[in-house]
Amino acid sequence: MTAVIETDTYRRFGRTDLRVSPLGFGGAPIGNLETEPAIVGRILNRLIDRGVNLIDTAHAYHASEEVIGAAIAGRRDEVVLVSKCGSKWDDDDLPPAWTPEYVRATIERSLRRLRTDRIDVMLLHSCDLEKLQTSGCLEEVVAARDAGKVRFAGYSGDNEAAAWAARHPDIAVVQTSIGLCDQRNIAEVLPATTAHDVGVMAKRPLSNAAWKTLEDQYERYRSYEKPYRERFEAMALDLDAVRTACGEPLDWPEIALRFTLAFPAVHTAIVGTTRPQSVDANLAAASKGPLPAAGVALIRATWRGADPDTTWPGLT
Repeated sequence: MTAVIETDTYRRFGRTDLRVSPLGFGGAPIGNLETEPAIVGRILNRLIDRGVNLIDTAHAYHASEEVIGAAIAGRRDEVVLVSKCGSKWDDDDLPPAWTPEYVRATIERSLRRLRTDRIDVMLLHSCDLEKLQTSGCLEEVVAARDAGKVRFAGYSGDNEAAAWAARHPDIAVVQTSIGLCDQRNIAEVLPATTAHDVGVMAKRPLSNAAWKTLEDQYERYRSYEKPYRERFEAMALDLDAVRTACGEPLDWPEIALRFTLAFPAVHTAIVGTTRPQSVDANLAAASKGPLPAAGVALIRATWRGADPDTTWPGLT
């Protein structure tokens, strides 16, 4: 029987008026790996049919916005649509990155690409704290919100910048890295999002499949995935020990996703895939709910043992 995310498991998305499925779709891989539009349509429609109601993409993810816009054109009102702006990509015809003019231009382009008159959440895409505070880009997203083009303003990033963003009155959503190999933001960011009732999207909840060797990863992703693999090796997490603690015969992808979903301050964990067959596995894992507390405690202790001086930052 195919797993379904039931609406009664949707989570309140901070102080927004939205409720979101615990599993969301991340649109980076389909853009960066140039997935065929027909396959994207199959993936997204299968996810929406089975209860996933949040889709995340970005101006910088190659053609991700265009193919998502086409795939959900008839189902726009069934999803919470999230995109990102500010970071430069292959668009030298536009103003310089991290300027208000660039943010304004990319928001307009995202609306066209996504075939919509409003984007539910627009995130600034992983700028550093100084740019977040002084570039004027946040003010431009807020202006788009006030004009009705964006419903909620937010920030995607990690560490001190994400914690600062969570305290800003105009930021309603923060997307930050939380996973097996990326636990810094649990202590550094989640307390601030909780205190200020900010919606939280966990990015990279599968830690870029750090249990795989680099040779088993897509070649163009290897340098990006290397720090996750190094952390996973340093942690020396034992699969049998996690299974014993949880009392379940789990595999790494399920452990990783359910670990991230075990934190009440996380409202949705976004997982990207280019393969329709992966959809069922992700749905099955998410539908089982959070990882048992004993498993979470073991993974947290293993992280602290591998990084006793807390020097591992959230990986942006």
